[in-house]
Amino acid sequence: MMRIITGTARGMKLETPAGDATRPTDERVKEAVFSMIQFEIEGRRVLDLFAGSGQLGLETLSRGAQNAVLVDADKAATDVIKRNAQKTKLYDKCNVLTTDYKLFIRGVKNAQKFDIIFLDPPYGSDILFDALKRICDAGIIEENGIIVCESDRETPVVYGGLELARHARYGKKHISLLRNVGDSINEI
Repeated sequence: MMRIITGTARGMKLETPAGDATRPTDERVKEAVFSMIQFEIEGRRVLDLFAGSGQLGLETLSRGAQNAVLVDADKAATDVIKRNAQKTKLYDKCNVLTTDYKLFIRGVKNAQKFDIIFLDPPYGSDILFDALKRICDAGIIEENGIIVCESDRETPVVYGGLELARHARYGKKHISLLRNVGDSINEI
């Protein structure tokens, strides 16, 4: 059972999409991620690019983020996200979109920037690195912004001008915390 850990919606149970298409971040990993970024959430703009149930974006809102964009290509998943957002009373602070990550990034290029981006795409694909490239090329991560990457890769996720701030393993899941350290982000 997934729930919001702390903040205004603390303890609220969240629905998950049916089937195997979505792989929710388990409680232990989510707690570890939020202990890594706990002092960087207040007042921030958040993007959860492969949102699934919306739990990561909703957790940031519960902890004081300004707003969150929750994107998933699966309509059933975004329907669940909307119900979870309404249940937690955080719906007015989020924008839930049913679209492909490529189309979303192309659409916000030069128009919107985020302070925190969560990337938890399907394992066993190159989508994570493609998404990182597109995010950097589009310039949608703020300077000093962070990208939280969840993957099944044992080696840390690194990309271009993004600095690896932290890498941790939780069972078969690995979290790489990347920080946009500035102008070198597009120098690949």
